[in-house]
Amino acid sequence: MKLTSVLAGAAILTLSGCSTILTDDYHRINVSSTKQGLQVEVDGNVQTAPGVVEVKKENKNKTLNVTTQGCEQAIALNKEVEPTFFVNLLSGGAFGSTTDYSSEKMWRYQDSVSVVCPN
Repeated sequence: MKLTSVLAGAAILTLSGCSTILTDDYHRINVSSTKQGLQVEVDGNVQTAPGVVEVKKENKNKTLNVTTQGCEQAIALNKEVEPTFFVNLLSGGAFGSTTDYSSEKMWRYQDSVSVVCPN
């Protein structure tokens, strides 16, 4: 009975995506700034910085647009592969890697961004 449970659990883990299970749909980026109360926009979502900005994980690079007057700028958010994605490759989980890719949860962006505004 215990062996059956262990084998079933191992099969589920092998067939599922590690990034899909272990990570969120959004990546949180810490945005620091020389100015308080900045309005920033990513994917049409306006948020306030400095602070933590949430970005939906997708298979594409994104742009953090600072829209506050006097500090307007665009900062590139380049996609990177989530480290948990490689667990699938090491464990031989081709199905898990495919799941991570199709759910787009295998992607992440940098952990922090600094916005420097002119005085």
